[in-house]
Amino acid sequence: MADAFVSFAVQKLSDFLIQQVSLRTNQRDEIRWLRTELLIIQAFLKDAEQKKSGDHRIQQWVFEINSIANDAVAILDTYSFEAGKRASRLKACACICRKEKKFYNVAKEIQSLKQRIMDISRKRDTYGITNINSNAGEGSSNQVTTLRRTTSYIDDDDIFVGFQDVVQTLLAELLKVEPRRSIVSIHGMGGLGKTTLARILYNSPNIVSSFPTRAWICVSQEYNTMDLLKTIIKSIQGCTKETLDLLEKMAETDLENHLRDLLKGRKYLVVVDDVWKREAWKSLKRVFPDNKNGSRVIITTRQGDVAERADDKGFVHKLRFLSQEESWDLFCRKLLDVRAMVPAMESLAKDMVGKCRGLPLAIVVLSGLLSHRWGLDKWQNVKDCLWKDIEEDSIEISYILSLSFSDLSAALKLCFLYFGIFPEDQVIKTDNIMRLWMAEGFIIPRGEERIEDVAEGFLNELIRRSLVQVVDTFWEKVTECRVHDLLRDLAIQKALEVNFFDIYDPRKNLKSTSCIRHAIHSEGERYLSSLDLSNSKLRSIMFFDPHFRNLFQHIHVFQHIYVLYLDINYGNVIPDAIGSLYHLKLLSLRGVRNIPSSIGNLKNLQTLVVVNIDLLCQLPPETADLINLRHLVVPYSKPLAGISKLTSLQVLHLDCDQWKDVNPVDFVNLRELEMGNIRKSYSLNNISSLKNLNTLRLCILFGQQYTYPFPSLEFVYSCEKLQKLSLGGRLEKLPVFPDSITMIVIWQSRLTKDPMPILGMLPNLRNLHLSRAYEGEEIMCSDYSFSQLELLHLYGLDNLERWHLGTNAMPLIKDLSIYNCQKLKEIPERMKHVKHFKHIRSLI
Repeated sequence: MADAFVSFAVQKLSDFLIQQVSLRTNQRDEIRWLRTELLIIQAFLKDAEQKKSGDHRIQQWVFEINSIANDAVAILDTYSFEAGKRASRLKACACICRKEKKFYNVAKEIQSLKQRIMDISRKRDTYGITNINSNAGEGSSNQVTTLRRTTSYIDDDDIFVGFQDVVQTLLAELLKVEPRRSIVSIHGMGGLGKTTLARILYNSPNIVSSFPTRAWICVSQEYNTMDLLKTIIKSIQGCTKETLDLLEKMAETDLENHLRDLLKGRKYLVVVDDVWKREAWKSLKRVFPDNKNGSRVIITTRQGDVAERADDKGFVHKLRFLSQEESWDLFCRKLLDVRAMVPAMESLAKDMVGKCRGLPLAIVVLSGLLSHRWGLDKWQNVKDCLWKDIEEDSIEISYILSLSFSDLSAALKLCFLYFGIFPEDQVIKTDNIMRLWMAEGFIIPRGEERIEDVAEGFLNELIRRSLVQVVDTFWEKVTECRVHDLLRDLAIQKALEVNFFDIYDPRKNLKSTSCIRHAIHSEGERYLSSLDLSNSKLRSIMFFDPHFRNLFQHIHVFQHIYVLYLDINYGNVIPDAIGSLYHLKLLSLRGVRNIPSSIGNLKNLQTLVVVNIDLLCQLPPETADLINLRHLVVPYSKPLAGISKLTSLQVLHLDCDQWKDVNPVDFVNLRELEMGNIRKSYSLNNISSLKNLNTLRLCILFGQQYTYPFPSLEFVYSCEKLQKLSLGGRLEKLPVFPDSITMIVIWQSRLTKDPMPILGMLPNLRNLHLSRAYEGEEIMCSDYSFSQLELLHLYGLDNLERWHLGTNAMPLIKDLSIYNCQKLKEIPERMKHVKHFKHIRSLI
């Protein structure tokens, strides 16, 4: 694992030498020496990693290397920061003297690093660590571009082979005519697919139409009953500001009573996922009233006694292991190119799959590993390393998970470890994780490649290796993901070995003084009160504690951080002190009304995100000074003067009022634009000046869709690189689309003319969503129309009665969903046989 940190540090040292052209000769020589020595050390790391499990001295040696690599990067950051400040104050002689002293201190730190590296080299000989040429992770970085463009995501119901009978049995149990509220318990060891099975049931069309109220919560080992109750309430009642404020004032008894009142009289289905202790279920069971209307609760757990005792009259299912045939089927489904597998490789693979003993998680991770180590010799090498038997929950399987992790490139290892920072079972927005990778410096583009594209390629490779699970996709892009708890355990274990991050544990009340990344999942106030104020190495801090408020009282401790991620409702106002965090590259806030003018000091900021519920944010004019800003995702309220100066922007989300006076010619890098609150009186024609625009989302003033139609959309045809378009609101007619369009979403548009003849002629359209978009009674898809369409979703077409489909129309269709089209009695026969076909008549 240390090789990833050394590789990262070497790259940083190389970039630093290129960027800092004004370095003194002796300083440049020192940096070159550090880079060369780290490269030499890196060559010995594979042997050290193999030997460290049996030798504590070598474990410490590897740990020290990681510490040196981290410190080298921290020193470079400090040097760059001080150099920038010094350059801006050359006229102040006293200031120069102070800065010269700080530069001298940095030089002393570099000398200290040199001494530590020389000590490391001496110990290497003493411990008998040799140079082993390693191909681990070879080729990974070269594959990301291809993976980004070719990855297809297999749905859970595709990979959940062998359990179709189980799905039908449990569906029958959930849907049976039994008015008593009952509990369905699913149990089995980690990696068998309990959560996947529960998700299939939860999203089944019959379940969706039968249970008007549904909610899902993950309990995990370290649960908080109040947070679980709030999660269910928010799932049912929504996440309005009024609801959130109300919940914050409630005690646990109040929350129980409120939830019980919400569920009273409703027919509900609640999934309680990953229950470890009987006490956890007992604390929740009493809030689920028996309304005598067929309500159900699904529990998943590894513990047999939890499942058996959840309900005296409940239904308990123990999940079995896959058979040999089912295991092989699953392996082949996940293999990148099963047709290229020659007989000798197939024989090896069957032997290895047999070693998995029917455990789905082990099988899919093995398939992902072999997909990226193609060839008979490499497969034989993997087979030689496999464990003997799987007999216990997470002992032997941890070996194959670790083997797959070791096969990652250095950059991918860092990206995977980052998933361990997030709370267990958390669904992660992919934009969030990728922007965090960018801010941390893990993503290094090659040539003219965009850093965002490289990050997406990395994510797709981790998905292809089955180290990351897809939760949701939209427009052929993964939008939400998660990691299995066993893989999260692996990430945390590997992170601890090399001090990659520290998750605050309030029970121990200890924090690593040398760790540069801190994550706080609970008791944030206690964390701050015991924070080691001498830890100047802290570079990233992430808060997930929903009850936390007072971060900025210790703002001086965070002077050198480049990631501040607050997944909490901080409050309406952020203090001016935020402007002193000059190193920040990513700032993510929630529930904030005002950003201070000092934000303009953050010249290194790449990402500014504010997540608000029913709340607009006030951005100061100084935001336009953030010359390196790439992602501005803020629901801000008043026009931002000078926004056109942000020429590095790749992603911009804003209100239409902020767009009226913009000159978009300067947005030469903008790829994604989202604009809301559009009025008919506005002109959007200047959007055509965005020559690199790939994704465009436009929405009419919320709540007024039926009154005010869109202004002219003639400009759309001039957006020559536009691929993804979403239009939300009333349309008098469809615009003329460019041939580049591949994906379209039209919602609440109330078209009176059948849109299919126009849409069907688009030569590259692959993905089409129509939601309450058309008020007519029939749609006509003529012969040879929709030649490239793969996905069609029809929602809420209330008057639709007839669908005419030409013989050769939609030849490539793979996914068809029809929801709430109540009057549509007949579906074209050919569409009934589409691989993914769902027809739900009502969601009410």
